[in-house]
Amino acid sequence: MRKTFFLFIALLAGQLCSAQIKVQRLMTENLVNPVAIDALGPRFSWQLDGGQTRGVMQTAYQIKVTDEANHVVWAPAKVSSDQSMYVNYQGSALKSGQKYTWHVKVWDNHGKSAESLPATFGMGLLKADDWKAQWIGPAREEASRPSPLLRKGFTVNKKVKKAIAFITAHGLYEAHINGKRVGEDYLTPGYTSYNKRIQYQAYDVTNLLQPGANAVGASLGSGWYRGVYGIGTRHEIYGKDISLLLQINITYADGSTATVATDDSWKTSTGEIRYAEIYMGSTTDARKEQKGWSTAAFNDSGWSKAVIGNYPKDDLVATVNEPVKKHEIFKVVKMFTTPKGEKVLDFGQNLVGWVKFKVSGKAGDKIVISHAEVMDKAGNFYTDNLRDAKAQNTFILSGNGVETFEPQFTWQGFRYIRIEGYPGDIKPEDFTATAVYSDMAPTGSFSCSNPMINQLQHNIQWGQKGNFLDIPTDCPQRDERLGWTGDAQVFSRTSTFNMNTHNFFAKWLKDVALDQFSDGSLPHVIPDAFDNGRPTGGGGSAGWSDATTIIPWNMYLAYGDKQILENQYNSMKAWVGFMKSRSHNNLWNVGDHFGDWLFYTRNDDNDGSAAITSKYLIAQCFYAHSTQLLINAAQVLGKTDDVETYTKLLADVKGAYLREYVTPNGLISSDTQTAYAEALEFDMLPENLREQAAGRLADNIRRYGNHLTTGFLGTPYLCDALSKYGHADAAFRLLLQEEYPSWLYPIKMGATTIWERWDGIKPDGELEVPSMNSYNHYAYGAIGDWMYRTVAGIDTKSEQPGYKGITIKPTVGGNFTQVSADYETPYGKASSHWKVENGNFVLDVVIPANTTATVYIPTKGDSAVTEGGKPVTKAADQIAGYTAVNVGSGNYHFSTSM
Repeated sequence: MRKTFFLFIALLAGQLCSAQIKVQRLMTENLVNPVAIDALGPRFSWQLDGGQTRGVMQTAYQIKVTDEANHVVWAPAKVSSDQSMYVNYQGSALKSGQKYTWHVKVWDNHGKSAESLPATFGMGLLKADDWKAQWIGPAREEASRPSPLLRKGFTVNKKVKKAIAFITAHGLYEAHINGKRVGEDYLTPGYTSYNKRIQYQAYDVTNLLQPGANAVGASLGSGWYRGVYGIGTRHEIYGKDISLLLQINITYADGSTATVATDDSWKTSTGEIRYAEIYMGSTTDARKEQKGWSTAAFNDSGWSKAVIGNYPKDDLVATVNEPVKKHEIFKVVKMFTTPKGEKVLDFGQNLVGWVKFKVSGKAGDKIVISHAEVMDKAGNFYTDNLRDAKAQNTFILSGNGVETFEPQFTWQGFRYIRIEGYPGDIKPEDFTATAVYSDMAPTGSFSCSNPMINQLQHNIQWGQKGNFLDIPTDCPQRDERLGWTGDAQVFSRTSTFNMNTHNFFAKWLKDVALDQFSDGSLPHVIPDAFDNGRPTGGGGSAGWSDATTIIPWNMYLAYGDKQILENQYNSMKAWVGFMKSRSHNNLWNVGDHFGDWLFYTRNDDNDGSAAITSKYLIAQCFYAHSTQLLINAAQVLGKTDDVETYTKLLADVKGAYLREYVTPNGLISSDTQTAYAEALEFDMLPENLREQAAGRLADNIRRYGNHLTTGFLGTPYLCDALSKYGHADAAFRLLLQEEYPSWLYPIKMGATTIWERWDGIKPDGELEVPSMNSYNHYAYGAIGDWMYRTVAGIDTKSEQPGYKGITIKPTVGGNFTQVSADYETPYGKASSHWKVENGNFVLDVVIPANTTATVYIPTKGDSAVTEGGKPVTKAADQIAGYTAVNVGSGNYHFSTSM
């Protein structure tokens, strides 16, 4: 390797603008103005906007926090530091249910200062005793389990200063005050390991209260808690009851307080939601609607008395992740009649959510809407791949003019709907589809000169939207929708480029640790919906249980948050301990493993084309990889004894791998793409064998006609391994391959999301086996990570995680003439836009304030590099085909001849 030279553009110190810096995007615990958190020492973050000034770095900050009475609770002296992420609160003890205001003043390296606008955060109910509410539910239920309604009237006789509602449920809830919905969240309280912890939500309902008579109510659904769910359509996994816990803390203008809380004074009945299950769908009978049931004027004398449930409140936690919300609305793009005579609407996008429509008809008219992702070869409505999930919503009309319907306490994965029983002519304009997913902020965009790759990026994003619904589900349509650990870990880094998944995964990882078995292995799905914490549901599979090491490390790289590593460290250590305990002479070759799930195979494999990789070889690779990530985490957290212990273990694990699976000349016993990709990515080979291993990998790809043969555990590493070892051309050929198996084959077949199988629809139109054939399954979308980090070249420096230190290193190839990627880092937007035209390479870069970056410009020979039309000082040497330039924040325009 030739010596590396770094350049510094001299003009960085100049070109200063007179504009002041700005301080923006204040966040508490990674949330903007959260209503309730339960972190006793919350962390503050902010961004700097340097405008057109280059090289802006924060040099100092000063934070001030005040309570509701404007008393200062923390105001430390000015701190000389460039830290603008995760600054820990260290003031007076924060109080339950109280609201706090904070702001920050910053100084930069150009002598400028700026003060932010104020931000707020509220504290949740920090102790079980803070809950004055009692768990309540219906006295009795019908066998069909219609959704209970619970309500209470109350009086407001003073001017209200503040009112905060704290709500949770066994099941799902939607709350109302005075006939208006509380919040815009859906499927609350979300899905956690309910036998260990249940989230509650907090809403500022000040504006929903009115002088005099008021009413509060909630409708409930079975949801994950007790509904039909899990493999084999189990039910009542966590309990049989359906219950509500609701408390409104009211503060009046005169300083006095009042509490409205669930107790046995509440009334209960049922309404129009006669049935609602996640897998099966819902039944809405508008004839049974109790209009105005959550208003003060409603007469509830015919309702029953609610019953108090003796359930704990010490397992309640504030919500840390973004709630599920409604997002894009889709109109019908096509209406048609199938060969079987079915009436079908096509929304043009495989999405997750539900359909809303309006209709008029007679009382008792019944409309049934079924959902499907694809049509079969004959053009008929196809639902076999839903397995036992009915995914049907039934609506019964009241006959009262034009009625509007949408389901409640359920969701579907679909592109097409079949309509049965519709009175009169179907008007497509009366139907819309609503996409529903966790409300994570979009962070990245990627586009290039190849339209099919742009569609691939679209499919990756929509696969994530559809499956990041409070937990990372494997698929959203069939009788599964579980938090499969293997799927989540392979896609976790890609997910950070599309959306801000920081809190999403921080929440889910807590359940990973809680549901981890005592022997250190993990259930296959989190929360453990197989057997509610009992290991008979299975666990400990390589590549699946490794979610507990891989995802925390990926989150640390993307967001620079040590707390995720601290929270997960014991779980990481326990998993490595499990593998060690199952190994003999450091070789882990026992146990049940999924292996390279859904790898390329052939039914009639006469010539041995199936790319079978030994499950135990894969297990050994992940054993080493998780051990390395544990070492990394120990280094970050200063656990020097563990670093020493596991460094020795890692050497032993790799030694066992070499003895068992690699010949002296570097041939791996499973001569497959997955085997070589993992060996290279996980650093399993001595340095003298790596180049030839990469050559064997490239040769293997050529033998398969430039097709990949990898499954879930090989695909994420394939293109990256090729690029790192000088075979980027082979990686691009794989990316651009249009025939099965490949990323672009599903796109040729009309896919709008990532498929579970490479050939979900075969070239002749036949469909894969219905027992496992999802058309919205994000795992193979892990290629997005390579597209962002290698093709566009945006990455974080491992020694400066969270994009405090940024690398821009694009890779030219694939006959792309243009690639554009933008990414909202924790510090602000980073961009890499490159194009090749008229023999020149042009690279436009944006680096956010308070960060630094190294930009690598692809160069050949003695090609000169300019920035903004001015020559960049030449280095003494090239860096493996690049010229490297150190820059601070700002916008840059590089150019060189190709």
